[in-house]
Amino acid sequence: MATRTELSAFLESVEKRAFKQAVWSLRDDDAALDAVQDAMLKLSLRYGERPADEFPMLFQRILQNVILDAHRRLKVRRFWVSPLSVLKGANEDEGDPLESVADERDGAEHETPHGLFERRHVLVQIEREIARLPNRQREAFLMRYWEEMNIAETAAAMGCSEGSVKTHCSRATQTLAAALSAKGLMP
Repeated sequence: MATRTELSAFLESVEKRAFKQAVWSLRDDDAALDAVQDAMLKLSLRYGERPADEFPMLFQRILQNVILDAHRRLKVRRFWVSPLSVLKGANEDEGDPLESVADERDGAEHETPHGLFERRHVLVQIEREIARLPNRQREAFLMRYWEEMNIAETAAAMGCSEGSVKTHCSRATQTLAAALSAKGLMP
């Protein structure tokens, strides 16, 4: 049985990565923040008493389900709202953009401005290419290489076979390598 401290520590450790994962999938900062908060709430309410070693797989599955639900709601909303938006006129955007997640690297203050700019440029290119991957490939790729889950854990979290995880990861890495090479970035 996990304690509240273990649950809090786990949620704090995954919040930034989960947010990035949701942003790449939903392509909207506000929707991504809502999805991550919803997934964290569901984990704590429904599975908070489980052993702490089960949290990573449970959270990933919950997050992917929340993201999938958000895609479904967005599809319905677009179907009904887009014909009505023609009547509205100019679209006024309210609210402030969500602050970007700070990148906490040790020793970053010792790097040159040019090096920091180049690294940021490369990271932006990689993020764009990851966002272009099909949903299942992106999901498998992020769980395996970002969340560092093994194949069995990823398969359980995605609700598919281990072979499917391997296929999705292979296709994702091939697509990313080709896209980054085409932009002059060597993987």
